[in-house]
Amino acid sequence: MNLLLRDADRLAREISHLLILHKKTLALGESCTGGLMAFLFTSLAGSSIFFKLSAVTYANEAKVSLLSVRPETLEKHGAVSEAVAGEMAVGARLAGMADYGLSTTGIAGPSGGSDEKPVGTVCVGLASASGTDTWIFREDTGDRHANQRLFAAFALYRLHCLMLEENP
Repeated sequence: MNLLLRDADRLAREISHLLILHKKTLALGESCTGGLMAFLFTSLAGSSIFFKLSAVTYANEAKVSLLSVRPETLEKHGAVSEAVAGEMAVGARLAGMADYGLSTTGIAGPSGGSDEKPVGTVCVGLASASGTDTWIFREDTGDRHANQRLFAAFALYRLHCLMLEENP
């Protein structure tokens, strides 16, 4: 089992500490993780200091109306794409008036995958004052909930890395 699977809680704690320490704020746009990242953060005491917004935008219409994802981006690239993840992250950051916007969009399974985008695919977006980055991560544990935790952990890992770079 991937080590990231066990790290979601630890990463959320460490990120929370860094956000509070550096007086930064966070907003989330979640699709395939369904609010799991928001749960991890809001389970921690003190999260009201840094946590601004969580939008679970499972439907494409919600991505457009709540996170300002462009319909053209969805049409051209599909919901599970780096382009959409990037726009979701920017939209979350702007909607939450936060320092960081973090997003996930993917296929947790057990169905819904394709040859091009198999089950276990997640696209992560991360927006900050320094710009927007996106990543694709693929790993199918065979279990929907485990995939969601893994996707959340990967997204949190990317945020953690950026925060350590920006705030040495």
